[in-house]
Amino acid sequence: MSEAPETSPAASRRTLLCGAAAVLAAGGAVAVTGCSSASSSGSSGSSAKGPVDLGPASAVPEGGGTVFRDQKIVVTQPTAGQYKAFSAKCTHAGCIVDQVKNQQIQCPCHGSRFGIADGAVQDGPAPSPLPAYTVTVDGGNLKVTPS
Repeated sequence: MSEAPETSPAASRRTLLCGAAAVLAAGGAVAVTGCSSASSSGSSGSSAKGPVDLGPASAVPEGGGTVFRDQKIVVTQPTAGQYKAFSAKCTHAGCIVDQVKNQQIQCPCHGSRFGIADGAVQDGPAPSPLPAYTVTVDGGNLKVTPS
């Protein structure tokens, strides 16, 4: 009767741990790649160099605002005919703001709130204001140029 060769427990444990580390490292690389792939897509997101046409200015209520989620832009109208545009990416954890309510741009993740006139932090853990973009109205449509 032949016996199977003996393997030392330390070698088996080491092999298992090295294999697990390799799997975790590969999974981390995939997760990071998955997070960054959206910015390389051909959509007209906030990374575009030229103006982004967001449609009719009438979509932005006076004293409020509209989040253009696909473009990662929020446009507000603090007073009649005065439009402001900001990045919709919260400066705290990078979540996309989800609404403009009570004259504040609101982030759903951790409760940060930003002013509609200047994007300044009014509440929450966000460390800095939302980055401002250039906005114009051309032929009744909003044109936003990300900075």
